[in-house]
Amino acid sequence: MSFINLPLTEFTEILASKAAVPGGGGASALVGAIGTALGNMVGSLTVGKKKYADVEADILALQAKATALQKELLYLVDQDAVVFEPLSRAYGIPKDDPTREAVMEDALKLACSVPMDIMRACAGAIDVIEEFAAKGSALALSDAGVGAAFTGAALKGASLNVFINTKSMADRDYASALEKEADALLAKYTAKSDAIYASVVAKLR
Repeated sequence: MSFINLPLTEFTEILASKAAVPGGGGASALVGAIGTALGNMVGSLTVGKKKYADVEADILALQAKATALQKELLYLVDQDAVVFEPLSRAYGIPKDDPTREAVMEDALKLACSVPMDIMRACAGAIDVIEEFAAKGSALALSDAGVGAAFTGAALKGASLNVFINTKSMADRDYASALEKEADALLAKYTAKSDAIYASVVAKLR
């Protein structure tokens, strides 16, 4: 089932239900895609304006990056559901089943893969939005601020879907490596998204 092609009302209703998917990972990917699109909107409102002619080439390059990230994040909405399904099934394996531990470990690792990709994509989006905010049309500055806030929130949301799974892994070296990368992304890009937001607020007030 493709959740991303559902009407927003239906997607939200399923998200609110007891269905296993979509969950926090898919929701984070969607919020990240929307935030990235808002950054891209700044570019669209900048291109073709004489006042910004000197940065038009930069803006067009940023839009290409933003469009690719939007598509990736929308793809990851559905992929998060795909990688969570095996873990959902693994939790149903009887505890006395000798295969349970190995199946669970593989499922936990798979379930972490997409949230990590969501975090990486959100980090890339925050970098792009930072440039849109600096170079783009002042008339769309608030949209850059919203984009930074959304992608920052999506980054943090995806991290929780990493940590809930690494916590249960038997392979602590693998878990530690994922947690280290997630922590580094959080440290750098939460600060950057907050800084973009604060800069926008300072210019608007």
